[in-house]
Amino acid sequence: MGITTVTYDIHDLAEYINWIYFFHAWGFQPRFATIADIHGCDACRAGWLASFPEADRAKAAEAMQLHKEANRMLNAIDGKYKVHAVYRLMEANADGDNLILAGHRFPLLRQQTRIHPTDPFLCLSDFVRPLSSGITDTVGAFATTIDERMEEPYQNDDYKHLLIKTLGERLAEAAAEKLHEFIRKKAWGYAPDEQLTMKQLLNEDYQGIRPAVGYPSLPDISVSYLLDELIDMKRIGIHLTENGMMQPHASVCGLMFSHPASRYFAVGKIDEEQLKDYAERRGFSVKEMRKYLSANLQD
Repeated sequence: MGITTVTYDIHDLAEYINWIYFFHAWGFQPRFATIADIHGCDACRAGWLASFPEADRAKAAEAMQLHKEANRMLNAIDGKYKVHAVYRLMEANADGDNLILAGHRFPLLRQQTRIHPTDPFLCLSDFVRPLSSGITDTVGAFATTIDERMEEPYQNDDYKHLLIKTLGERLAEAAAEKLHEFIRKKAWGYAPDEQLTMKQLLNEDYQGIRPAVGYPSLPDISVSYLLDELIDMKRIGIHLTENGMMQPHASVCGLMFSHPASRYFAVGKIDEEQLKDYAERRGFSVKEMRKYLSANLQD
């Protein structure tokens, strides 16, 4: 399947926003994010506020006001700016700790530590049929981003600039959530009968995973370059810095897996031997690779 781009309006994504992470960015605990779950009438808001211990009500009131202002800003930018996505479903196989995606080699890292003695040492390639099986599998690649002009009107207001910045990050993630739902049910179609509530969706109660670059199971941000070769992220306005960071900053890219047993995990710490092996597979020097994986290296 070829590369496909999708454009979303802000109102297309509002219900897909995970407010827990929005409030986390502002220093609020998850319990304060429940303001997003209640009806907006005065009685419901008053009841929600009263549900907190008296010592927490000032903080709850602050969260309530922040949520109100965030929604006001979403309404203000709706119709003015878009959120963009690109995806590609590719023939794929696993070759050891590498994926072969549309003929391209995509090196991955495998865990070297585990929490329980019976746990496997996981690698994302474990969720794809091996090359030796002779059966072709499928893996998706995706990226989402905001309109790079979205923050411009708020540059001279520190509070509103931070608000639009944190909302932009949530909108890019919301686009990934909505895109993934569409891919599961229609484009890839491996879960055509999926019927989930929005809460179940945000809790990731669906089949498959979509690990993003920079996250625990895909910690090397330099693989953004590999993804760019596969899906041409410039199509939606994403440009990569020399270190593999995406611009605009409110952007997400990663892979999609459909295997029923696929799950998220953390690669964690790796030793020098694995670092050397991975650097060789990536075509980088060990010194250069160390820069990208500093947080994953053993002390």
